[in-house]
Amino acid sequence: MNYNESITSIKGIGEKTAKLFQKLNLTRVGDLLDFYPRTYFAYPDALEVFPEDFESGTIAVLVRIQRKVYTKHSARMDVTSTQVVLGDVPISLVWFRMPYVKNQLEPGRLVILYGPCKKDHNGFKMEQAAIYTPEQYAALQTSLQPVYHLTKGLSNLTVKKSVKAAMEEISLEDYIPDSFLKKHTLIDLAEAYQRIHFPTAMEELLDARRRLVYDEFFDFILRVQLEKAKEEEAVLPIELPKRSLYDKVRWQLPFQLTAGQVECLEAMERDLLQGDCKQRLIQGDVGSGKTIVAFLAMLRMAENGYQTAIMAPTEVLAAQHYETFLEYCKTYHIPYPVYLLMGSMSAKEKKEVYGHLASDEVCFVIGTHALIQKKVSFSHLGMVITDEQHRFGVKQRMNLSVKGEHPYVLVMSATPIPRTLAMILYGDMQISTIRSAPKDRLPIKNAIIDEANRTKAYQFIAREIQAGHQAYIICPLIEASETTEAENVTEYAKRIEKIFAGQGKVGVLHGRMTPEEKNAVMHAFATNETNILVSTTVVEVGVNVPNATVMMIENANRFGLAQLHQLRGRVGRGSAQSYCMFIKDKSCKDAKRLEILNRSNDGFEIAAEDLKLRGPGDFYGIRQSGDMNFSIADIYQDADVLQMVSEDVADILRVDPELSSADGVLIRNHLKQKEHQIYDNL
Repeated sequence: MNYNESITSIKGIGEKTAKLFQKLNLTRVGDLLDFYPRTYFAYPDALEVFPEDFESGTIAVLVRIQRKVYTKHSARMDVTSTQVVLGDVPISLVWFRMPYVKNQLEPGRLVILYGPCKKDHNGFKMEQAAIYTPEQYAALQTSLQPVYHLTKGLSNLTVKKSVKAAMEEISLEDYIPDSFLKKHTLIDLAEAYQRIHFPTAMEELLDARRRLVYDEFFDFILRVQLEKAKEEEAVLPIELPKRSLYDKVRWQLPFQLTAGQVECLEAMERDLLQGDCKQRLIQGDVGSGKTIVAFLAMLRMAENGYQTAIMAPTEVLAAQHYETFLEYCKTYHIPYPVYLLMGSMSAKEKKEVYGHLASDEVCFVIGTHALIQKKVSFSHLGMVITDEQHRFGVKQRMNLSVKGEHPYVLVMSATPIPRTLAMILYGDMQISTIRSAPKDRLPIKNAIIDEANRTKAYQFIAREIQAGHQAYIICPLIEASETTEAENVTEYAKRIEKIFAGQGKVGVLHGRMTPEEKNAVMHAFATNETNILVSTTVVEVGVNVPNATVMMIENANRFGLAQLHQLRGRVGRGSAQSYCMFIKDKSCKDAKRLEILNRSNDGFEIAAEDLKLRGPGDFYGIRQSGDMNFSIADIYQDADVLQMVSEDVADILRVDPELSSADGVLIRNHLKQKEHQIYDNL
């Protein structure tokens, strides 16, 4: 079995289960290996008596079955029940739709029950408890247990079994040269996969993660460098003789451009007129005014006869840019049309846009991935802009840039990255930075809230809603359980609806929704049809709702600083004072990270502090920040590995630029089989 075989070739995965995996974008054997656990848990020691202060929680109990087990059959469901005693305390046991558990509960048998337990009027009650023999449970306690992201109908146990079966059958050939493995004391690839999914101790997990982080950085940086090598050495200068309209619009803006915005525009001008470079990255903190820079750059090109395109990662953001550009053109009497191209549009609507782009018409076009489809053809594309650049892969950017005759490529990112890391990650681009926010923006006021003050936080949100504003509430991270993201955020939203009953309408957003469902939810929030948006971190990318003034983040201490800063950037986008509340959960012993956010709104300062604070021992889970959409690597926590990989890739390409040696062929074959994953995830 190889990496690219269908997931159905794995023992135990039929068509029905394969369809469930497909919902998680897992279609190949290799996809399953790279589907890393989101967290881990260790089975606790089994209790033989209840602790005096126990009220509820997930526990393991060692009990002997003494009573008969009953199964009540009905058209709706089968209910199996019995009662056991722990010490001298009775526990009622109930299983729904699991009549077969009766076979594991013969009177006289000693078992360990693991599951949620809560106090009730007759003692305690456990529902859907897992049943183990003492020997089975002892075996489980010898390793950390993986917990995966799930979708409805797919259990954590099914994923575990499938991953284990895949690893037993797949043939893996290590592609990193032995000299690098020895130099950096990296374990081999097969062992890394085994340990990342089924570690026996934290040390094993860290070793596995370090190897897989190395691989992910290696694949990404090597891909970037190989694409860079394909580009033409010389970039022809572009003539831009006309600028009267561009200057007129800049003069009429109701605000003064910041120094960073002006510097970015001047740098682009130099690139174009002198042929200095083909690609430029604009790093701008959240709310720093990158959109107006993009519009002015596109206007500069349009005035000189070029078509321009901007690609956004979501339909909500694309539609938002479209409306903004239409307003600019109307306000400043700009004669060029603005077109929108998205996947959800009808075939007739798309065909009409295709016709405009293929003609000699000078225009602005805003779109999503729909812009890089084969049917899209431009007549005179001069500039390509990708927004939220870390959400697009190398190939996606390239597919858009080849739509024209070597167009100028501008990429924008709201993720502040220290320059030393940015130069490695964006090795094929020049870098410009916008540090200061527009003068009309008030700094966000921050607060760290503990559980004792939660009610006051809700009261504050209610007052903001009564004042006509809106609020985001980021759903708490899911604990180690079978609960899916969708179920978790939906249940949490129900609690929020009760708290704010009669005060505001609540919307719900999570990553398992279809694009159409997400767009509908975001549209309702953007138009103030809903007052509170309960969301997972999916909301961190690019929506602009100036009326939203409150961001409340549950379990904030479990997120990375960079991701918290991105989430906070959803508010403070209008003229009203905005606020961010970081809810600190009971497990937080050190709020040092949150204190950094509490005192600063500067994303670049926060990124630098994040880099200082993180280290090999600072391990909160498989992924931390989410920057660059890496599956396992974290550019802050793993900055040392990123630097190491950068040097290794440079060494390899210096000696073997064509990857034609024996080691090079292995690397090239590896890149080919991983191409699907690299281009989909990075």
